[in-house]
Amino acid sequence: MRDAGRHALEAANAAMLDPELLCDIAETLWYTGEINAMRECLARPPLAQTESGALLARLSDFRQRLDENAQALALLERARTAGLDGPEIRFHLGVQLAINGFLGKAETELETCLGMAPAHGRAAIAVARLRKQTPQRNHLVGLEAGLRTVASGTREHAALEFARYKEFEDLQRYDEAWQALVRGNALMHARDRFGAARQHEYLDGFIRTCTAEVLRAARSVQEGPRPIFILGLTRSGTTVLDRILGNHSQVASAGELGDFSRQLHWVADHGSTQDQRFLERIAELDYAEVGRRYLVQTQWRACGKQFYIDKQPPNWMLAGLIHAALPEARILHMVREPMDICFSNWRAFFGDDSTFSYDLDTLATHYRDYRRLMAHWHAILPDAILDVSYTELVHDPEATARKVLAFCGLDWEPGCVDLTRNQTPVATLSLSQVREPIHTRAFEAWKPYAQHLSGLRDALDGTGRNPAT
Repeated sequence: MRDAGRHALEAANAAMLDPELLCDIAETLWYTGEINAMRECLARPPLAQTESGALLARLSDFRQRLDENAQALALLERARTAGLDGPEIRFHLGVQLAINGFLGKAETELETCLGMAPAHGRAAIAVARLRKQTPQRNHLVGLEAGLRTVASGTREHAALEFARYKEFEDLQRYDEAWQALVRGNALMHARDRFGAARQHEYLDGFIRTCTAEVLRAARSVQEGPRPIFILGLTRSGTTVLDRILGNHSQVASAGELGDFSRQLHWVADHGSTQDQRFLERIAELDYAEVGRRYLVQTQWRACGKQFYIDKQPPNWMLAGLIHAALPEARILHMVREPMDICFSNWRAFFGDDSTFSYDLDTLATHYRDYRRLMAHWHAILPDAILDVSYTELVHDPEATARKVLAFCGLDWEPGCVDLTRNQTPVATLSLSQVREPIHTRAFEAWKPYAQHLSGLRDALDGTGRNPAT
């Protein structure tokens, strides 16, 4: 990893002007954690001034990775003006419009994409999520047409089934919804040959290695803006908490960052945080250097504010390492009822990410592993992590927000819990819901399918509600 970063930095400093090569260099800088150099590379005149539709679309992807979504949208619109068209650009434009809050325009672009390519499953699930479907206005006929032409067993095939599930459920056609959901999950589970099982096997050794002595806090003084980490299982309510904190005058919402993992990769000189080689290096890592590099590469995201939010749910796996590297950082852990969070994961389409979610037995094992590791972090790092109950946050948002702000060292500000005040882009699956006032619709969404989920309930029985116990 270090050699890769060094070569990329040397290439970025070379006096060459080829825009395609600049994009390749930016890509490598991204993967090696050299985010500042990547941003400088993207600002070079050959890229900043390009009128190539294909290059503009690629630059939009980079800006989306950096969570600079307004710029990402502007670049896609320039690409369209430059003449780039087709289902894929329409899909990405629709997604960026939704991220930036233009839901009506997003729906138009995504439906145009589906008109060009009825089997474009990612567009189908994206448009289904934008609003509640009605008997008068839904996409079920088009989804059936897509299923007749989609390549069987592909990611697009699965996405079409997840879209059908969402639309059937909106129409309260629960039997058909369940059947579509089972098919979609089975298709995605068949694609996961390694990932989910590997993490379960890895966890025992990880817990044994991550002792309080190994993860003793680095002796370093943090200067400048401080990160607030929000983590937890996917679909646990992290976006709601992020939007509430992001309403505070001294907090910037930086998005879902992968920067901490990338700096771990650099210091470990290894491109994974979940294999035997990384496990062997945990005890010898320079955590002060991890923290220093993380701050150098991320503090620009604070935009002049005192704090910035790093909301990356999978960081629950790394919470102890985060504390070792950044002992002054605040760590907030979202906690949600087991059945609610597990079903919310099973009914979500994550593409080829979060592969644990596509099989109910694997999902239950993953949940138990998550609880076990969070209990370990609480045991070896008392008071370092604040558990935030999703139930309490939704039912008594002000009291919960006050507790969270106090933990972060922030004063209460009226209006923090008004989600409609926060107009910043949001790029998660909850992008339409979190633009509404806080609501309770997400509770017990599994109930219409209770007869089918008895096995999951049995597997989760006894797991309780508080991962700290």
